[in-house]
Amino acid sequence: MTLTVYGIANCDTVKKARAWLQEQGVAYEWHDFKKQGVPEAALQEWIKHLGHEVLLNRKGTTWRKLDAATQAAVVDAATAAELMRAQPSVIKRPVVDWGQGRITAGFDPQHWQQLLSQSH
Repeated sequence: MTLTVYGIANCDTVKKARAWLQEQGVAYEWHDFKKQGVPEAALQEWIKHLGHEVLLNRKGTTWRKLDAATQAAVVDAATAAELMRAQPSVIKRPVVDWGQGRITAGFDPQHWQQLLSQSH
C-alpha cells in the first residue's frame, strides 16, 4: 500500500501529519501543491468522495483573506474547484489518498490509525 499525502510543506497540520506517518513507519508519496500544483483528476475525485464543503477550508487564513465577492462566488462544486485550483492554500490539508477509494482531508490520528489497521 502506497499512500499519497497532498498539501503544503510549511503548513503546521501537514508537518504534524507527516511526522505521525513517519513515527508509524508508513511510507508515502509527497505532493506539494505549491511546487506541483493541484492535480485535476485527483481534485475531482476528492470532491466526489468528500464533497466540496469538506475540502474547502473556510476557517483558514487564505479563505479569510479573500474578498467577499470571491467568497460569495463559491456556490457549488464547480466554483469551489475553480477556487481550489487558483488558490491551493484554501484546500483543507493534508489530503491523503489511502488507496482503494479512501480519501481523507485534515489530520485525525485516531481515524488514520483505523485506516492503517484496515489496510493490513
